[in-house]
This record gives sequence, C-alpha cells and structure tokens, in this order.
Amino acid sequence: MRFSLASTLFCLAALLHAGGASAQSLSCGGMLSGVGDSKFSVVQKCGEPMSKDFVCVPRPQVAWVLSPYPGGPAQQVITQQCVPMEDWVYHRGQGNFLGIVRFYNGAVESVRDGDRVR
Repeated sequence: MRFSLASTLFCLAALLHAGGASAQSLSCGGMLSGVGDSKFSVVQKCGEPMSKDFVCVPRPQVAWVLSPYPGGPAQQVITQQCVPMEDWVYHRGQGNFLGIVRFYNGAVESVRDGDRVR
C-alpha cells in the first residue's frame, strides 16, 4: 500500500492533534495554569502535586527508506516513537476530578481530568 506525502502528513497532523485535544487549564486559587506554562510557573500557581509520574507516550515518526533497487522510489514508513513525558496529578478536592498536567520538555503539553475523588 502506498501513501502520498499529503495523505501521510494529514494523518500525522490528525494523530498529533488528537493527542492534545483536551487542552484546558488547571485552576489553582483563582490562577490558571495551561499549555506552554513552565514547571516553575505551575508550582508557583498550584503548589506541589500529590504525585509525579514519568510516562512514555507513543508518537508517530515518519522516515524514508531507500529502495534496494537502482532507480526505485523511496518508501515512506511511519513508526511509533516513545516520547518521555511527565504527568503531575493535582487533588482538586472531594467530589472533584483529579487534575493531570502533562509536561513535555519542561512545559505543559496538556491538562486533562482524571478520576473523580470520592
């Protein structure tokens, strides 16, 4: 099966967009922390999290493989690459959802809701 460059880039963009689709903010004492904030900024606004976890997030990577036949076209290959990230979990209070802040390269990549605290 052969993919065109345009269709491959579209699929790649869709996958990347889906990974960050829950771009919301974490409210901490009237201040918001969100995408692009540094770890320092989040700690200043929200304090230390209740837990920190290192995670490996699979992300698509596009590579070109040369044809083994002289004059043959290069083949495009999409693989999954493990990207190291860090999840910080914040307790928002009884009856609320946990706040999960994901960091990539020291900055907030996404904020999402976790389980509801009972």
